[in-house]
Formats: sequence, C-alpha cells, structure tokens
Amino acid sequence: MSALVTEHFVLQSAASSTISESGSRASIYLAALSSGLVAVGFSSSSPGILAALSFTVFPTVFILGCFTVVRLVDTSIANVVAQNRIELIRRFYADIDPAAATYFQPDNTATVGTMGVKYGRTAVLFTTASMITVVNSVLGGAGIAVVLTIGTGVPLIAAVITGIAFGLLVLALLFAYQVQRIRSARP
Repeated sequence: MSALVTEHFVLQSAASSTISESGSRASIYLAALSSGLVAVGFSSSSPGILAALSFTVFPTVFILGCFTVVRLVDTSIANVVAQNRIELIRRFYADIDPAAATYFQPDNTATVGTMGVKYGRTAVLFTTASMITVVNSVLGGAGIAVVLTIGTGVPLIAAVITGIAFGLLVLALLFAYQVQRIRSARP
C-alpha cells in the first residue's frame, strides 16, 4: 500500500510538472516572438536593417516554435499517461473497501471525460501545442511573405499568397504531427 501511495504522489507531481513546463515553454516562445517583432518594428525605417533582422529573427523564432510544439505534445502525452496511471491506482483503492468505493468512482467518460476533461476528436484543437501551432504558422507565412517581398522583389500579392499557402501547410503538418503522436500514445 505504501508503494501505491508513493506512486500516486509521484504521478501527481509528474502531471503537475508537465503543466508547469507547458506554460513555461509557451511563455518563452511568445516572449521571443514578441521581442523579435518589436525589434523588426523598430527597424522598419531602415530597409537594410529591416531585411537583416527579418531574415534572422523570423526563421529563428519559427524554428523555436516548431521545437516548442514538439515538446508541448510530449508533455501533453506525459500528462495523459500519468493521469491514466493515477486512475488505475484509484480503482485499486476503490476495490480495497466497498464502503470507500464511492469516493474513488471514475469519471463518466461519456459525459465529462477523465478528470473533467472530455477528449473527443476536436480536443487536439484546444491544447497549448495547438495555440503555438497556429501562432507559429502565421509567423512562418508572414516570414515567407517578408522574405519574398524584401529579399527577392516578388510582387506583394504573390508574396502574400505564397505566405498564406506556406502558413496553411505548416498548420496542417503540425496538427497532423500532434494528432499522430497523441493517437500513438493512447493505450
């Protein structure tokens, strides 16, 4: 029993750590993006400096965003695994004493989901990884449009259309990655 209680505590700590790490990683990414955009904004009066900053800041923050999404998906999976293992321990607790079983009832997954979170097909849209995916896709598309406009002289409308296409491609790829990873982690 002592080992189970210890494992329950360790799993709760691990689940809490994944939530904390997710928030920290998202904040770091958004702070880097915000700082980069401010720097690019200040340089907008000088075409040479604007180009240099845009060509370095946008790709760097974009790559940071891709790494952030990958890690956020990993922490989401780690959290779900920990919650599932906690639920197994809770079921064991419920089996020890029939009088205590009402205190360890599993959530009704048909109505509220596990621990109050209902995981359906669209649940992936509402994760921290998805939030960063959307922002990073917009950044990638905007970065392509800026590079094409400033760096190669492509007409603005063509650069914007290319940027939108690139952003949508990144969005689709990162969402597909997230869905595939989460599906592969389910028992």
